[in-house]
Amino acid sequence: MIRELVRSFEPYRVIEGDYKVWLDKNESPFDLPLFIKEEAFDELRELNFNRYPSITSKPLREAIADFYDISPKNVAVGNGSDQLIGYLIDLFEGDYVITTPPTFGMYSFYAKLRQVPVLEIPLGRDFTIEGEAIAEKAEKSRVVFIASPNNPTGNLQPEEEIIKVLETGKPVVLDEAYAEFAGKSLWELIEKYPNLIVLRTFSKAFGLAGIRVGYMLADEGIVEALYRILPPFPLSIATMVIAKKALEYSDVMEKRVRYIVEERERMRKRLGELAYPSSANFLLIRADIHGFLLERGIVVRKLSGRLSGHVRVTVGRRWENNAFLNAMEEWLNDMGRF
Repeated sequence: MIRELVRSFEPYRVIEGDYKVWLDKNESPFDLPLFIKEEAFDELRELNFNRYPSITSKPLREAIADFYDISPKNVAVGNGSDQLIGYLIDLFEGDYVITTPPTFGMYSFYAKLRQVPVLEIPLGRDFTIEGEAIAEKAEKSRVVFIASPNNPTGNLQPEEEIIKVLETGKPVVLDEAYAEFAGKSLWELIEKYPNLIVLRTFSKAFGLAGIRVGYMLADEGIVEALYRILPPFPLSIATMVIAKKALEYSDVMEKRVRYIVEERERMRKRLGELAYPSSANFLLIRADIHGFLLERGIVVRKLSGRLSGHVRVTVGRRWENNAFLNAMEEWLNDMGRF
């Protein structure tokens, strides 16, 4: 029998068709440059495909550790950060997990899939967490999930509010999937707070959504415990080679991040009060325009619940962004607002 959760939960609205502009999944608009791919392919030619990869993905963990100048014992990797979310829920004990909606829906999905109750402590009016409110409920929680920048609102969470939660000593997963676009990260706090787990990904700023690799930075005790329950061989040799090569050319990523941030701010300025401030690679827009845009070949993310009547728009290449902005202008003209 199919579980009720599987029948009712729809983490991603699947849209298929001949659309010209896809701005719905917060992907990078830039593929890995061909010269980096060629170097990765050269390395792969020298490897044996008949052998299993490292049981704990050690080569990539070491590369990430070098990138942050920390020990590999503080790094764990997974098949996308989603995989790590699920196993982190398994790792700790407690009556429920805490989430702060509106936020990334997969925290609740993986908890409910494991029949773990979810306690929701909604974000404030400005979409920021209330540290004291979370701390009051944290004692019986197994893990607290906080996204910063938050998806789908795009805002950073105040450091002082996050610290209020960390001071409880309960496990706190700080999801920083979009941190490169914010220019700010709290990962260094793992030295002070052994209960802090920082999630990062290669899918966004590095433009490697297609190879599915995420990682976490945490106290070595948490990393060691996670690898006791994480399935062996979480990443293929190809995934590790490509991700390592992307790290070697992090300057390419940084240049592209600057481009996306500049485009984000240009879009926000043109949209005015319709766009919320963002520290990510997307904008939250106060406009019920999903269907209008689809008719013009532009796909964005339609939101629901508290954000009903809003859409989330990924920042793409300039021509893609202009197509969206021109459609918005058309919509505003039709509405008599422009």
